[in-house]
Amino acid sequence: MEEHSINFFCEEIDFKLDDENLYRNWILNILQKENRKLDFLNFIFCSNEYLLQINKQYLAHDYYTDIITFDQSESEDFIAGDIYISLEYASGYSKIQKISLIEEVRRLLAHGVLHLIGYNDLEEKEKGQMNKMEDYCLSLWPNIN
Repeated sequence: MEEHSINFFCEEIDFKLDDENLYRNWILNILQKENRKLDFLNFIFCSNEYLLQINKQYLAHDYYTDIITFDQSESEDFIAGDIYISLEYASGYSKIQKISLIEEVRRLLAHGVLHLIGYNDLEEKEKGQMNKMEDYCLSLWPNIN
């Protein structure tokens, strides 16, 4: 099996996924189901302020957000990109939704990957499709008991 480059980093926060390889395999499964191959993915967990600065600097948006995805793919078949996730934002949202932080993190991981595959969520119709695809991705999470 070829080596896949899925990396997890932190900026201005301390966070670690319990089993990074489990997450890598799950993400690879999502890509396989969508007929995409992996070049590389970098997931960067960060603070609200860190992500706000990225939002201002690269997107000229002056507001907080939960995720920003930078597509670096060189072809449609191969996925490559950097996905920034605000853990502070995710934590607040998970409390509102009455779900665990890790459930929200999984949804955001899937959300970022789906953006790189080509799904959008700017319009209402697109949001509905994105939500369905997030649910589908979450259904692929291995049930380990």
